[in-house]
Amino acid sequence: MSGFEYIETTGKPIKAWTRGVPLEESARQQLQNVAGLPFIHKHIAVMPDVHWGMGATVGSVIPTLGAIIPAAVGVDIGCGMMAVRTSIRAEHLPDSLLALRTAIEAAVPHGRTDNGGRNDKGAWADEPPAIAQAKWAALKDGYDDVVARNPKAAHPRGLGHLGTLGTGNHFVELCLDEDGALWVMLHSGSRGVGNRFGTFFVERAKHEMRRWFVNLPDQDLAYFPEGTDGFVDYVRAVSWAQKYALANREVMMDQVLGVLRQAFPDLATTEMAVNCHHNYVSRERHFGKDVFVTRKGAVRAGLGDLGIIPGSMGARSFIVRGKGNEESFCTCSHGAGRAMSRAEAKRRFTVDDHVAATAGVECRKDADVIDETPMAYKDIDAVMAAQADLVEIVHTLRQVVCVKG
Repeated sequence: MSGFEYIETTGKPIKAWTRGVPLEESARQQLQNVAGLPFIHKHIAVMPDVHWGMGATVGSVIPTLGAIIPAAVGVDIGCGMMAVRTSIRAEHLPDSLLALRTAIEAAVPHGRTDNGGRNDKGAWADEPPAIAQAKWAALKDGYDDVVARNPKAAHPRGLGHLGTLGTGNHFVELCLDEDGALWVMLHSGSRGVGNRFGTFFVERAKHEMRRWFVNLPDQDLAYFPEGTDGFVDYVRAVSWAQKYALANREVMMDQVLGVLRQAFPDLATTEMAVNCHHNYVSRERHFGKDVFVTRKGAVRAGLGDLGIIPGSMGARSFIVRGKGNEESFCTCSHGAGRAMSRAEAKRRFTVDDHVAATAGVECRKDADVIDETPMAYKDIDAVMAAQADLVEIVHTLRQVVCVKG
């Protein structure tokens, strides 16, 4: 028996790895909308963490010939995960982890960090650290090139946001694996500058659709045909933002490891390190064609590829190795996936519920993080079971510290 189920559609087929996990009707309709577009290659692949998103579902893989849909990539371009295994062991940790959490919060700006400020220092109380300045120096020419062609896409704090966490479901965690080794794991993307690029090009694509009288089932499926000025500009911008997102995670990881070295001077990192996008587009070859693969809330899982599938706060997370399943376009899920909206989670759960669900994790336990409580997400074990033919589990992690914006 194959690992996927078919979803009926009047367009290209939809193959969904959703056995044993819920698929909301609004997400199903979005998938059918995308499958009906004329430039889809072969089929749409759906991951078990699938849920409604802007334009296209989160947890979907969209292969296209000759066009890219900016809203399918999203506005958190290059959002993804990074994890590093350290030489610190469970028995080395103090009984209280509050001091470590506090130190990480001080070292990695998080939440709404710039307070409306217009200077490029942005979130940093002093100057951004040297690693952030060096990485921005390597990125700045590419940014200038994008903005020279699209001045309204400019953002004032490219350097100031580099190495910062942001809000929502972004996090920094300390985790222990099954052998008691401590990992640093974090989740973030291209921050304000990537958001500005994404928003700008989504609107530009919509304008182009209106200009050419293209009717779509959802205006957020507006696309750029290959060869047009919009396509060329978008590919340049999205490629740059994906590089920025990788660098952003690298700066944060350097900051967190610096905190740990203050507490554990002998700290070393192992060869086990992963830095992967889960909101991005790339050129790949599938089923005999060179195509653009948009993964919206999905991780590449080619044969031997290492990836990260986080659970929610208080749930297990996984380091995985891809099986190279071509039917999924060599992809796996990017997490547990939301089971309900943020507003619904805040209506349904209390602070006491959240405290109970995050017992044993040093993290925020207040009303402002109720929308990120574990009960707002799908069952990570069911999600993993549904994609057993996509990845194998290399390490199972449990959080002991979680920092959220």
